[in-house]
Order: sequence, then structure tokens, then C-alpha cells
Amino acid sequence: MRTPSELFADGRTCALAVAGGRDLARSAAKHPELFPEGSFDAGLYLSLALAGAFGSPWATVDGLRAVNRSSLLVFAVDRLIDQEATCREDVAALVTECLAVAAGAAPRSPAGGFLADLRGDLAGTPGFPALEAAWRDQLERMLTAMAREWDWSRAPQAPTPERYLANADSCGAGFISVSHWIHTGLAGGPGDLDRLRPACDVVQRYLRLLNDLATHHRERSFGDLNAFTLGMTPDEVTARLAELSHKAAGLIEPLRNVHPRAAEYLWWQVHYSAGFYELTDFWAG
Repeated sequence: MRTPSELFADGRTCALAVAGGRDLARSAAKHPELFPEGSFDAGLYLSLALAGAFGSPWATVDGLRAVNRSSLLVFAVDRLIDQEATCREDVAALVTECLAVAAGAAPRSPAGGFLADLRGDLAGTPGFPALEAAWRDQLERMLTAMAREWDWSRAPQAPTPERYLANADSCGAGFISVSHWIHTGLAGGPGDLDRLRPACDVVQRYLRLLNDLATHHRERSFGDLNAFTLGMTPDEVTARLAELSHKAAGLIEPLRNVHPRAAEYLWWQVHYSAGFYELTDFWAG
């Protein structure tokens, strides 16, 4: 039988998720062209907020704003590049604007406006001046990887599975983690991110493959690249997931003494995500 304190903690975490889901829905309602109902519904907002809350159950509602909003931004930009961009110039324009907004420029589009709001949340934290360059670099890594996949999906020769997996910044998990750690103070300076990055990168590769395993049937209809269109079999993907999970565990364990909450967040991502993707994924429909 579970203890009252454990049940209380679960109730509090669910309350954090409900508050976070409502905040995301309100934020999205301000940019309906960025978050069309056909792709973004109440289930997506709540599922992102559940992930944020259970990944950091010690946090406050305000403390989870960055992890929730950065997650939603990743989904919005991913949809714009994969489904809306009709030419390479569309992709380049989006990347250029987002990088300019991250540097402090005024936004010119709904995506830029949403990113500017996220930057404003982060800029109010004590650690942002020292970590702004690292945050902008992580954003650039993500956008560059997304653009690279757009190019690959239209190239005469597909990348190898290894090269594809090395491009896992495209899934945005690293950007979300860095945004969250800056906003909550779990990373106080560049040295903290340097220590966390190796484990974060392995977890991100794991999540890239896990997402492919769960969503490849739908992604095929959009012409998206994934491990299966590149020739990997389900058994090969499952074996690689086990390998990455083992490697991540080895990198996370030494972090627990120095960065216990960030380490637990990475550990949680691996195992929570496996359970979540067993039954569903985040997108509406």
C-alpha cells in the first residue's frame, strides 16, 4: 500500500500538470496560426505539461513555464518545417528569424513572438547572463538539425542511420533541457552545462529513436525521415535503444552527487518516455 505522503506528492504533481496545461492552452490561443487545432489540442497541451511536472515534481507552477513552453515551441517549429515549408527559403527564413529573436531582435512572425516570450522568461533568471550564449547555441543546434533533415528528406541519397542519429538535436530534447535548467537554476554557469551535456546528448539520441519507433507510420505520410525509412529494422531499433539506455545510465549516475535534480530529470526522461510512447504520442489526431 502506498503511503499518504506518496499519494499527496502524486496529487501535487498532477495539479502542477493541470496548471501547466491550462497555461499552454492560453499561450497557444494568442497564436492560433502557429497552433492550429488540427495538430494542437487539449491532449497535447496536457501531455506536455504532465511530462514537465513529473520530470520535476519539486518545482512550482512558474518554475515549469520554461520546460513547458520550450516543449511547445519545439512542436510548433517542427510542424512549420516538416509540414508548412514549401521551399528551402521558407526553412532558412524561419531559422534566421528565430536566431535573431534569441539574440534580442523584435519578432516578425508568430513563431518569433512565442520564442521572444520564452526568452523573456529566461532573461529574468539570475543565471541567464552567463548562460545566454549556451542557450542560443543549443537553439541553433536544434534549428540547424531540423533544417538538415528537411534537406535530407528531399536529397537523392538518404543519410546513413548513424549520421541520422548524430543529428538528434532535431528532436529538441536538448534545447528543452537547457531551457529548463537555466530557468530553474539547476545550471548556474557554463561549467554545469558542460558536465550535463554528455548524458543529455545520449538521452536525446534515445528519445529520437523512441519517437521513431512510436510514430513512424504517421510520419511516413508526411515524408519525414526516421530510422525505419533509412533501413533499420524494429529489432535493430530496439537493440540500439537498449544500448543507449545503458550508456545513459552510466553517464547519469556520476551526476547525482553534483546535479541530483538534473540527473533525475534525465533518468526520468528515458523511462517515462518509454512508457508514454508505448500507448500514444503527443500530436493530436
